Parts: sequence; structure tokens; C-alpha cells
Amino acid sequence: QVHLVESGGTLVQPGGSLRLSCAASGSIFSLSRMGWYRQAPGKQRELVALITSGGITDYLDSVKGRFTISRDNAKNTVYLQMNSLKPEDTAVYYCNLYYTRYGVREYWGQGTQVTVSS
Repeated sequence: QVHLVESGGTLVQPGGSLRLSCAASGSIFSLSRMGWYRQAPGKQRELVALITSGGITDYLDSVKGRFTISRDNAKNTVYLQMNSLKPEDTAVYYCNLYYTRYGVREYWGQGTQVTVSS
């Protein structure tokens, strides 16, 4: 069993920065693809950024150049650095672990609220 715990969400002004963290339990973190998703009120959950076990990253077009995903396998932690935040970035942000060796296993965190407002 894997548990994911996000932290770092808060209220921030437009143009500000935040760093989200997601700490994972268990032993499969380094072998897993990690992702950050978000869900705004009345909208579907969307993939914001992902990083593979090999360090390859990909981003939602609207956050390219502003957000950076990274991982520290020694700490079983994935990060999302968010800069130049906009009101439309307001959402609950969820951490996702996706593991495909020896069968598919997928886990979600509980979410952390990011509110961008003046």
C-alpha cells in the first residue's frame, strides 16, 4: 500500500509563487511515474505535470514555462514549483503515483488547495 501526502497549498496573490510537495510511503516511488493533477470547481480533473521514473517531464500547455515538476527519489518526494501564478490556476491539486511493473497500481493523495487571488 502507498500513501501520498501533499502539502504547500495556500492563498497566494497573482504573480506569486508556491511549491507543492508530495511525500510517498512504500518502496515503489523511484520506479513510478509521478503526476500533479488539479480540479477547479465545476471542472474536470486535468493533468498539470508529470515526471517519469527516468526524469522525463511533460506539462499542460497553459503552465509551460511557469511550473516545474521535479522528484527526489532519496526522499520519496515529488515537487511542483509554480511561478507567475494566475487566478485560473486556482484548484485543488492532487498528487498521483502510477506504477506499471508487475501489474498496474495507481494511488492518489488527498489534495491541497491552491487559491490565487488578490
